[in-house]
Amino acid sequence: MVLTAKPYLQEISIRPELDIDYGCYPHNIPAVRELGHLGFHPDVTFLVGENGSGKSTVLEAIAMALGYSQEGGTRNMQVQTADTVSPLHRALRLARSFRKPRDGYFLRAESFFNVATYTDEAGYLGGYGNRSLHERSHGEAFMALLTGKFRGQGLYLLDEPEAALSPNRQLAALAVIHQLVQDDSQFIIATHSPILLAYPNAKILQFHGEGISEVAYEDTEHYAVTRDFLNHYPRRLAQLLADEDEAG
Repeated sequence: MVLTAKPYLQEISIRPELDIDYGCYPHNIPAVRELGHLGFHPDVTFLVGENGSGKSTVLEAIAMALGYSQEGGTRNMQVQTADTVSPLHRALRLARSFRKPRDGYFLRAESFFNVATYTDEAGYLGGYGNRSLHERSHGEAFMALLTGKFRGQGLYLLDEPEAALSPNRQLAALAVIHQLVQDDSQFIIATHSPILLAYPNAKILQFHGEGISEVAYEDTEHYAVTRDFLNHYPRRLAQLLADEDEAG
């Protein structure tokens, strides 16, 4: 019998020995309060939900519990330009594989500029084609990261990567993610993108007011709203703009 290393990160839970104040941030967020034991797919797990639902907070806590900076990068890059980190990472218990990933990265779209600046100042450009990330568009920089820096057999945490990518680039990113999955990589991705969410057989965890639940792709709001709008966009625009005119 061949033992597989994946998933590198099997599940997370709140340490039972801690005295948690569920009236304080971030434990007052319903999804965090009801976190329980959250298991991950060996290949790709998506975290979805409305803004403020806790998905990015949980992803940040996972990254920091694994030794990453709150702003992202590799574990050798400790970038910190703001002191607003959630304490959730200190409350997490991580269940991991018997084998460690050989590679890893935490991408946070909102702070990727700071990480790019750090790589320039430190001269860490070898994984990016020996060219500054600031010399490229946001989307080009992210694709350089995905195709050059990610080496496979890794655990990759991505927070809203679609912020940098056009629809065509999101499709290209899906293909690269699949290649990395085939090379024994695991992804945990917080996203709003219905394109990325279409990755086959992925686990989709919906963060909502009652906690966290697993959903199928076609049952996500992202899929339903996008399909409805594209199929009926003249009617939907007329409704939306009429509502705005009435409100004004």
